[in-house]
Parts: sequence; structure tokens; C-alpha cells
Amino acid sequence: MRMDRSRAEGPVVSGFSGRGFRVDDNVYEGILLTPSRADGWAPPSLDQLTPADFAPLLALDPLPEFVILGTGSTLRRPSPALEAALPFGIEIMDSRAAARAWGVLRAELRWIAAALYPLD
Repeated sequence: MRMDRSRAEGPVVSGFSGRGFRVDDNVYEGILLTPSRADGWAPPSLDQLTPADFAPLLALDPLPEFVILGTGSTLRRPSPALEAALPFGIEIMDSRAAARAWGVLRAELRWIAAALYPLD
């Protein structure tokens, strides 16, 4: 997968490497993406995920329209209680699809965030 950086602002996932994601000159296994930055993320297992694990995304001002949650190599659903506890919607997909969706939506300058689990 290749993204044209000139069409998107902020971090762009330019490819996959092992269990992770290539962003600029770095590879992250788990990653939090905001319109302005990419940070490594070591999330708990999906069934242990809580709103506190989204703290950097909850600190965005304004809050994102929604968060793309990539759940690893396969699509898995977090608990309904987690979704209800967050002040923004989450779109759930496998992490590869989530990385591609991130690029498309950021190219449209959508104010979103992403939390991507490592690829298994």
C-alpha cells in the first residue's frame, strides 16, 4: 500500500512491516494516530480495553468525529460497554483496513483519530 503524502495532512501509514505500521521513518507495532501525530501504543487485550486507553485521543480539542479502531489481523469487537463509555463513535475493522481507511479519510481532511492494534 502506498499513500500520496501530498493529499493528506499529518501522519500517513505508508505500509506494513512485520507486526507493525510504517509511518515516516518509523515502524510502530501498535499505534495511535491523530491529525497531527503518530505515537506508539501498547494496548491491553481487546477484552481489557477501557476508555483510559484512549486518553491521548480524549485530550484532543476538538474531539475527533470518530475513532477508527483496528483490532489486529482480524476484526474483533470490543465490549459494548466500552463503545457506550466513549464520547465519540468508533468504527471497528481489522488493522490493515483501518490503516487504509485512515489514509483515505485524512486525505479528505476529516478530523478523526485511529487506534491500531499490532498485526498478529
